[in-house]
Amino acid sequence: MCGIVGLLGKQAVNQGIYDALTVLQHRGQDAAGMMTWSEGRFLLRKSNGLVRDVFHTRHMARLKGNLGIGHVRYPTAGSSSEAESQPFYVNSPYGITLAHNGNLTNSEQLKQELFSTDLRHINTSSDSEVLLNVFAHELGKQGLHLEAEDIFDAVRRVHRRCKGGYAAVAIINGFGMVAFRDPFGIRPVVFGTREEENGQAVMIASESVALDVGGFELERDLSPGEAIFVDIEGNIHTQVCADRPQLRSCIFEHVYLARPDSLLDGAYVYGTRMQMGRKLGDRILNEWPDHDIDVVIPIPDTSRTSALEMAQHLGVTYREGFMKNRYIGRTFIMPGQTQRKKSVRQKLNAIDVEFKGKNVLLVDDSIVRGTTCKQIIQMARDAGARKVYFASAAPPVRFPNVYGIDMPAASELIAHGRSEEEVGELIGADRIFYQNLEDLKAACREVNPEMEEFDCSVFDGNYVTGDIDNAYLDALEASRSDSAKDHSAGDHALVDMHNQDDDDLED
Repeated sequence: MCGIVGLLGKQAVNQGIYDALTVLQHRGQDAAGMMTWSEGRFLLRKSNGLVRDVFHTRHMARLKGNLGIGHVRYPTAGSSSEAESQPFYVNSPYGITLAHNGNLTNSEQLKQELFSTDLRHINTSSDSEVLLNVFAHELGKQGLHLEAEDIFDAVRRVHRRCKGGYAAVAIINGFGMVAFRDPFGIRPVVFGTREEENGQAVMIASESVALDVGGFELERDLSPGEAIFVDIEGNIHTQVCADRPQLRSCIFEHVYLARPDSLLDGAYVYGTRMQMGRKLGDRILNEWPDHDIDVVIPIPDTSRTSALEMAQHLGVTYREGFMKNRYIGRTFIMPGQTQRKKSVRQKLNAIDVEFKGKNVLLVDDSIVRGTTCKQIIQMARDAGARKVYFASAAPPVRFPNVYGIDMPAASELIAHGRSEEEVGELIGADRIFYQNLEDLKAACREVNPEMEEFDCSVFDGNYVTGDIDNAYLDALEASRSDSAKDHSAGDHALVDMHNQDDDDLED
């Protein structure tokens, strides 16, 4: 889960990209970066940290030009090396920079091909650098002068070589801005336009909320396998470049990842989360019509929309029972179980009066490791709750994600190999309620009926790209386990070649 943005306009774009990255900060808090293009030169600033901490006045002053891309990152394999922050750059052909959200499931094979066949060297462990070099190699076959069709031909070959879920935005020196989405549309990307004094500006971003903050009008999502090329003059060219595209967008975007005010594939995330609350309320009423729930309390922030709708559906009082410290990062993103455990009580504090002597239904968007919700249930009991029930707006998460979300190794997922009742016992709940998978799909379809199927792999183990086997999952477990992350946290020996305080391609 990362956030990408690209902007081509008739005036300086650095502030517009900065503003877009701040509203995409929820998609990654590990690192941020921006690359602008001005008169044939690329200018770079990237570093570990939040957007507000990475970009200072002196950096913004150097990021000149009316074309640029930006990125917010969190690491799916535990590495927080500054060398792996984005955007990435290659000088051949033309000079290309790229930012990427997602994960290439065949990145190791591609690395070998790039070295042995394409004669390209990969300097980091990032699959984003792999994607950039595949794109650069395919684009280099088109010759010195590029037309829109040449770029689309290169993207077509990228789709044939690359597997997984990905959305990418790139700048080609002297030609313009390019973005493309994987053939299944797993990772989101949208584009919009804004009229400026001297013509039209175009923004491409992971979520529509980034367009909103910049005053852009949302045109639409990129379709699965589609590419968009915006030339230097601001003219827009689009083409579907995948051989057999089909929409299987990640349903977990609606559960947790995306902001509720974003529109993804024609569906407002706020609306899908409302429907999740209604569906889960129906399940509780069907299974437990004579329930004794006194109050519904959300675990802030993502579950609020579902919890409020559920409370109304159940005819039960809704209350805010936890106050959140907004200066603590999302625990889902934090690498390493030790840091995650330590952060929960720093992040949330219970309001005792809302719990004392009551039967409380706590609502969260999902249960991944179970560490956080176990501590929160104990907090509710410490605050005086008589009984604590727990509801998840998502089905049990039983399988790792391979398309760019840092869901841990299967063995670290609390629902892996366990029944719902067993999970409830482990987290200390008096009773647990999970969303039904078909109800979750229906919740999204009721907001946009055109969303027929989804990537639900974390719930059902069905990996839509068809290239995932046990060997791949075993290797994934080795790289994503908390023990691997704890090890990598102390190993930052990579040298960031862009970490100099100079002027071109600089820190």
